[in-house]
Amino acid sequence: MIVMATFVFHDARPVEAADSGALKLHATVISSSAPPAPLTIELFRWPTDEERAPLVSALSAPPPAPPAPAAPAGGRGAAGRGGRGGRAAGPPPSPIERLTNAIKAAPTVGFIWSEGPTGYSIKYAWRFALPEGGERIVLATDRRLGANTAGWPAASGPAAAAEFTVIEMRLGVKGTGEAKASISAPVVVDAAAKTLALDGYAAAPALLKVTR
Repeated sequence: MIVMATFVFHDARPVEAADSGALKLHATVISSSAPPAPLTIELFRWPTDEERAPLVSALSAPPPAPPAPAAPAGGRGAAGRGGRGGRAAGPPPSPIERLTNAIKAAPTVGFIWSEGPTGYSIKYAWRFALPEGGERIVLATDRRLGANTAGWPAASGPAAAAEFTVIEMRLGVKGTGEAKASISAPVVVDAAAKTLALDGYAAAPALLKVTR
């Protein structure tokens, strides 16, 4: 996947939401099974740190504490009035379930448009100026890209059941790069950068070829 862009940065500071502006890219899916599917990535604004924080916390939060043990049989806490026992607590939500809920609750800051009439809402966007120039971009949509669509690579592992897609791009100083997605790589938290990211980014297959 190759990304065309004109961003050039000369330090490693984060690009702040207030001065970053919007983003618009045209993309095609890299696939040998069907003609490339065109996409348009349109970001109206970059979310604030406060808007991104719930999504990062959802994936990195420790699991909830186990429920308190039930009261002994015959005790008021176990049966209460009428002799009915309380309902057993269900299993705590998984990190992916927590992230799914956080993505759905986040404000929409852009869209990814395909050939169909319905776009994918962008709920998370982050970027960082790389030390060697260029930038790293992470996006998240509230639906899985290419689900039930011919020409898209099949999702594997936990991504096969996920309702969202995380996309990570690396753009160089000459405006070329690549984008990979959670369709083929697990989603993790990059603690140093304080962002969602793809685990094993370097080894994951490229998904998109992108141009301005």
